[in-house]
Amino acid sequence: MILAFLTAATASTVTVQDTAYGHIVDENVPTVEKRILTVNETEAAVREYFADLPIMVEVARCESQFRHQLSDGSILHGRVDPADTGVMQINKRYHEKSATAMNLDLDNLYDNMAYARYLYETQGTRPWSASMPCWGNTLAANI
Repeated sequence: MILAFLTAATASTVTVQDTAYGHIVDENVPTVEKRILTVNETEAAVREYFADLPIMVEVARCESQFRHQLSDGSILHGRVDPADTGVMQINKRYHEKSATAMNLDLDNLYDNMAYARYLYETQGTRPWSASMPCWGNTLAANI
């Protein structure tokens, strides 16, 4: 939503973030103009990023329902283990040091996915074995 503020001297517009549950900040928008993405937009970003790895799209669906940041601006954390972070539910306790060494911030949507790709390339789907009952029987898991 855009609100306009008028004074005698100036006119300006301010972008106001929508507050629907399950949205994320669009990291491609400059800081001043950040907006919250819908879950559908986040899903589209995940599907585009992992177009070559459909199983990772299914992992994201099962792990976070394609959510990265909540409407209050906080990053999605796991219910069972609060160290699980973001759209790919990367566990900071085990992976934050390595991600930081790679110049990746797990609180950033795109860095979260980049680190997930690194994990997949080095360990396969093992880091997401807890959610395998959800994604393990999908067509993507059998490709």
